Amino acid sequence: MATWAEQFPALFAPGHWEWGELDVRYTVDEPPEELISNVHVVCRTDGGIVACTNDLGWRFLPGGTREPGETIEELVRRELLEEAGARLTGPVTWLGAHRAEHRRAAPYRPHLPHPVSYWANYAADVVIDQEPTNPADGEQVTEVLVLPPDKAAGYLDGQPEQVGEVIRLAQAMRLV
Repeated sequence: MATWAEQFPALFAPGHWEWGELDVRYTVDEPPEELISNVHVVCRTDGGIVACTNDLGWRFLPGGTREPGETIEELVRRELLEEAGARLTGPVTWLGAHRAEHRRAAPYRPHLPHPVSYWANYAADVVIDQEPTNPADGEQVTEVLVLPPDKAAGYLDGQPEQVGEVIRLAQAMRLV
């Protein structure tokens, strides 16, 4: 049987996210929790997978940056509410992460891990029961869609974080 990297070569290939000055490589190995700086969630809900768009036109899975002292579940719960108006209805399941090596001399925020951090992906069941809260200091989400998994992957293709491939990996792992 082929490895995940063989099945999803674009996702697992070394990359560079210019916007964050990060050299990245995807892994399914779970790092120590204290090295996780960001999360994005493949949200399963009635009708499919949740995908968001912000006022800059970026397309993404709900998620974001960890606050000081926040657990992974607290981070997931906060970001789902802020970006999708969603709440968890089940456990958060590990999917994989981009291991990020930072080129900048200091972390994005003082409490975040540096020079190595992980941008983690999880899968979880959610329900959307309100509008995104869109806090003033966060992304301004303009659209929350629920799409069948294949359409969600296609909608999110072309983003630097290989988001469409993350959904396809979740499908292959039978998490979607």
